[in-house]
Amino acid sequence: MNKFPVAVQPYTVREALVKDYIGTLERIAQIGYQGIELGCPPEGMAISEQKAILDRLGLRVIGTHAGFDTLDFDPDLISDYLDEVNGGRYVAVSLRFNSKEDVLIKAEKMNVIGAKFRKRGVQFLYHNHNWEFVRYDGEYALDILLRETDPAFVQMELDTYWVKRGGEEPTEYLSKLKNRCPLLHIKDVEDGEDQFFAEIGEGILDFKAIARAAEEVGTKWLIVEQDQSRRDPFESLAISYRNLKEMGLI
Repeated sequence: MNKFPVAVQPYTVREALVKDYIGTLERIAQIGYQGIELGCPPEGMAISEQKAILDRLGLRVIGTHAGFDTLDFDPDLISDYLDEVNGGRYVAVSLRFNSKEDVLIKAEKMNVIGAKFRKRGVQFLYHNHNWEFVRYDGEYALDILLRETDPAFVQMELDTYWVKRGGEEPTEYLSKLKNRCPLLHIKDVEDGEDQFFAEIGEGILDFKAIARAAEEVGTKWLIVEQDQSRRDPFESLAISYRNLKEMGLI
């Protein structure tokens, strides 16, 4: 099995990022992460300065997130940022849905947005949570969204934890996304009723099997994210990185 490059979603260390932006990036790089999903720098820092810091640390911006529960953003402005920071060509979004009709309306809008991104050489992605596994007329909202969007314009950034919380097995759902899941958010889940977030390899998910499925469907990057942690978040990131390395996945 091929090894994957591994990135981090800095939502994991969001509080530290606000307090010490540069120091947080330095600590992420020191752990060993090669990439990061990152947006525009904080106020007072130019993108060129942000890029210089990332270059010094050997961290590559592999993509960014356009927002949560909104499609009201400018694809050109986001593409301009990725161009300037010399970043990857992925932009992800997460949405909420209240009906099948809502899914259909948003799918149509996503096709339009995805086409605009495609003209700029950027791939638009959808990042799931667990609420997309609600059924409308017997189908998951996520299945409807995938069916109604053009794979050329809208692909997936599947999240292993949230698939499990939605009641599905990540390997099985991932296997349906051939050539449609270039980025994979990986996070583990504790055993027990709470299904709390866990560091990679510390929970119940089989990441060797997940990695095999990811390889088969053409996933390019594994991205570690942990929404909440029982430990210091940097320790959680280090544990996840160490366990991925011990598994031979990175």
